Amino acid sequence: MSNQSLQKATFAGGCFWCMVKPFIEWDGIESVISGYMGGTIENPTYEQVKTGETGHTEVVEIIYDPTQFRYEQLLELFWQQIDPTDDEGQFQDRGSNYRAMIFYHNEEQRVLAEQSKEALAKSGKFKKPIVTPIVPAETFYIAEDYHQDFYKKNPKEYKEDRAQSGRDEFISSHWDEDTSM
Repeated sequence: MSNQSLQKATFAGGCFWCMVKPFIEWDGIESVISGYMGGTIENPTYEQVKTGETGHTEVVEIIYDPTQFRYEQLLELFWQQIDPTDDEGQFQDRGSNYRAMIFYHNEEQRVLAEQSKEALAKSGKFKKPIVTPIVPAETFYIAEDYHQDFYKKNPKEYKEDRAQSGRDEFISSHWDEDTSM
């Protein structure tokens, strides 16, 4: 990151195709990059990660300006994209490579993530426990180019995949128009 004021956030929320668009369209978000984190091999390919055997998780790395969009806002938006009670994948995408996770880059992010998780648990929005792990960020490996901005490059396939996933139905059933926790 060349601009000293920019910061990095990393989230896993199932298929990374569905995690880009909700974040990228806000002022203060510089980029949302699809990639992999947390595995046992360097520079994994999508073909390797999708086997579920490398230990990597599909993630989005968000570069943002905290003076325009705070980390707390990113966390709130993140929770609204996932099923935080499911630790075996997200929606139609099953397996460890599709699990939801928050990867923190510093102690402040860890504390804020833990606080937001606790607030969500106390909110009563979910009957089951909030199981999304909050773990230290590891090496980020950028995904292949065809995964970047997939919703723009392949709008028909993106829309069909998202419709089949059940994600939108889940989101609308747990988050009303007032999306605050």
